[in-house]
Amino acid sequence: MIFFQLVIFIFGLLIGSFLNVVIFRLEKGEHFGGRSHCPNCKHTLSWLDLAPVFSYIFLLGKCRSCKGKISIQYPIVEISTALIFLLIYNLKFEIYNQFEIFQFSNVIGLLFLFYIASVLIVIFAYDLKHYIIPDKILFPAIVIAFLYRLFENFNILVLNSNFKFQISNFFHVGNYMLAPIIASGFFLAIFLISKGRWMGFGDVKLAVLLGLLLGLPNILVGLFLAFLLGAIIGVISIIFAGKGLKSQMPFAPFLISGTFIALFLGEKIIEWHSNLFIL
Repeated sequence: MIFFQLVIFIFGLLIGSFLNVVIFRLEKGEHFGGRSHCPNCKHTLSWLDLAPVFSYIFLLGKCRSCKGKISIQYPIVEISTALIFLLIYNLKFEIYNQFEIFQFSNVIGLLFLFYIASVLIVIFAYDLKHYIIPDKILFPAIVIAFLYRLFENFNILVLNSNFKFQISNFFHVGNYMLAPIIASGFFLAIFLISKGRWMGFGDVKLAVLLGLLLGLPNILVGLFLAFLLGAIIGVISIIFAGKGLKSQMPFAPFLISGTFIALFLGEKIIEWHSNLFIL
């Protein structure tokens, strides 16, 4: 198991390196393909310059060619992606045993979570810097998440040489279809009431993806944690950073942070909350 964890961690570092490219080229409006280059001098980077985390440390956070400063975002995104991928892998191991996780359907489920996590990391970093949630990243993820939730419970039956599609668990599918409606509807109400002053429409669209990822009741845990984290950081910003109550603050990073916590600990939080009321 340790060997596979190491493989997943390294895989996460590599994907994190690619996500940095996606974030940078979204900012510049460039295509995602082509060789990577220094944002300062445009020098084409060699494979030694692209080694996740290690190249940043080896080069002391500076470009080999122009000595321009490399953003700390690069190693942070790479390490964060690797850790989240490792947590997702371990989460799957809690559900399946060592052999079941390598079944085709479970591998697809694991790759689905890796993909959605990657999308959320890009949105987190981009919204934190630019206060914008990029639709070209968000919309494909919503479509893929919807299709995955729709078909993960589909069975294909062969009766008298005829193919018949059947949903094996309507309750499970219903949870994942209802969650985005509740989450996005809640944010849409805030957006309309405040006329966009309290909540951007990008958060409404993001809530659709988060609902498809978490389902019910975990989406409720994710939303609660998002507002809790937002309130805590908001108070800290007012006290220590001198920001006023009307200061603009992107909400997507809080939504995504709450979503990741709910993904890994949602059921335990719900169980703890239920036991608290029983006692």
